[in-house]
Amino acid sequence: MSAVETPTPTQPHTNPLDADPDIHRLIKAEAERQEHTLEMIASENHTSAAVMAANGSCLTNKYCEGYPKKRYYSGCEFYDDIEQIAIDRVNQLFGCQYANVQPHSGANANLAAFAAVLEPGDTFLSVVLSDGGHLTHGSTVNYSGKWFKPVHYPLVYDESRDDFGCIDYDAVDALAAEHQPKLILCGYSAYPRTINFERFRQAADSCGALLMADIAHIAGLVAGGAHPSPFPHCDIVTTTTHKTLRGPRGGLIMTNSEDLAKKIDRAVFPGTQGGPLMNTIAGKAICFGEALRDDFKTYAANVVANAQSLAAALIDKGWELTSRGTDNHLIVVDFTRTHPDLTGKDAANWLETAGIISSKSTVPNDQRSPFVTSGVRLGTPALTTRGLNEDDMKTVADLIDRVWNSAGDEATLKAVRSDVVDLCKQHPMPH
Repeated sequence: MSAVETPTPTQPHTNPLDADPDIHRLIKAEAERQEHTLEMIASENHTSAAVMAANGSCLTNKYCEGYPKKRYYSGCEFYDDIEQIAIDRVNQLFGCQYANVQPHSGANANLAAFAAVLEPGDTFLSVVLSDGGHLTHGSTVNYSGKWFKPVHYPLVYDESRDDFGCIDYDAVDALAAEHQPKLILCGYSAYPRTINFERFRQAADSCGALLMADIAHIAGLVAGGAHPSPFPHCDIVTTTTHKTLRGPRGGLIMTNSEDLAKKIDRAVFPGTQGGPLMNTIAGKAICFGEALRDDFKTYAANVVANAQSLAAALIDKGWELTSRGTDNHLIVVDFTRTHPDLTGKDAANWLETAGIISSKSTVPNDQRSPFVTSGVRLGTPALTTRGLNEDDMKTVADLIDRVWNSAGDEATLKAVRSDVVDLCKQHPMPH
């Protein structure tokens, strides 16, 4: 019987991605795109090299179904420690007692939170979706609108009021009294103002409802002290970890109730997910540690200052913003009255051609579909990460104004694209 030949080991690649040139080429192209464009999608940011390294590490190889010290698979010793570090850092960062760091996304976090405390057909309150809500806050095409009964509270639509474009808390009270919801939801995807969590707590107490906050957009601002905390007012708090928190793409659920924590843990696993993504949880742990540093407080303050500078500059140029400004990291430009023929779809496409990445957005009382919209949402988290300041925001506002006033003129877009590249070179991507 002939001996089995030992295969000759493959020579290691200088870069592991060289093993797949097609994917390597596309990753390099994406890195180049990010380097030479202005990322102004309010839900996006640039993570640290440490977060990316953890996310691409050997931790991706392991199944760890269950929770620390209560796994269904062997070999989880180090994964238990990683997950516990992430939990401990969350509790310190947000001042809560319990945290589940396993949700794969913000949508998964909301699904698990709803599943933990609601039965199919239960009523909950959330904002009118076109006023700044999220798909998972009661859209008819999402589980939140299919399985449960959403009732929507509006913004203030009366332009004579100082709080025009802000949450109509009186309407929240009235709807809570009328519908007796089991849960009231606050926290938004395109709302530029401070959320009054204490006021929502009063509304929840008036009808015996639980109060849940989805702080996916403002979590980093909360962590950095640039927005009030949902604790101790909220029973459940969900968030993503990749927006203003500047971590990997993932979700998180927090509470101060031991009873709710147990229900949430069961709703995440085995209720709505299987094995956790431990490589991503390691990245989350790193980002939580970064957010605990003093320099993150400076970052959060700068994100808000930059958004307010951008808002003021655009208003000066004649553009109208929902709620007439911002308290946080984003603004929504509303074309309805000043440029009624301009759609959010066209405006965002022209900006992208010029190297400015934004997202179309519905506006209050929008008559256009979510695929077209009458507005554009702009955010400053990623630009602030690159080191742009309040004066730079005035330059950015000028670039945006040139693009939109050109109505997509090719020569103008090309000229702005060149200026964008020059601005990006002055503020290289963090590495």
